[in-house]
Amino acid sequence: MRRFRSHGDGRFTPAQLRAMGEHVVFEDGVRIWHPENVVLGSNVYVGHEAMLKGYYKGLLTVGDDCWIGQRAFLHAAGNITIGRGVGIGPFVKMLTSSHEESSRSRPIMDAPLTFGPIAIGDGCDIGVGAIVLPGVTIGRGVQVGAGAVVTRDVPDFAVVAGNPARVLRTRPE
Repeated sequence: MRRFRSHGDGRFTPAQLRAMGEHVVFEDGVRIWHPENVVLGSNVYVGHEAMLKGYYKGLLTVGDDCWIGQRAFLHAAGNITIGRGVGIGPFVKMLTSSHEESSRSRPIMDAPLTFGPIAIGDGCDIGVGAIVLPGVTIGRGVQVGAGAVVTRDVPDFAVVAGNPARVLRTRPE
């Protein structure tokens, strides 16, 4: 029989973070799990009720001058690295783990987890409600449209949208 256990409530103090630069803003309701595996650069904004999950063996790294919107959910079980000057819209989800496909005889939830890191390049903007799935690298200066589901790597300066996200064009010089 499966027994669930609490992961805690995500309450933290800035001193518990692995590292934190200057001028970091945490709005009301921000929760961080495994703060010892979270690194925030300088001049980072974390919006109301955002959830940052460093995970016990995964590292969440956010570069300088980043903005993380309200109710964003970043789950770094397989590592998330976010470059400098990145905007992450409200309700964005970044997931770095998934269950392996298994036989019908067992619940999917009982299948082993696989992990894939997410890397977001400098100067990107991840639109409201977008979802970034495990193993995805998003290049520099990419615009991800609102509600997009990013399932594969995105080249530098692309504009992507849709489910699954596809390249619509390249941003102008």
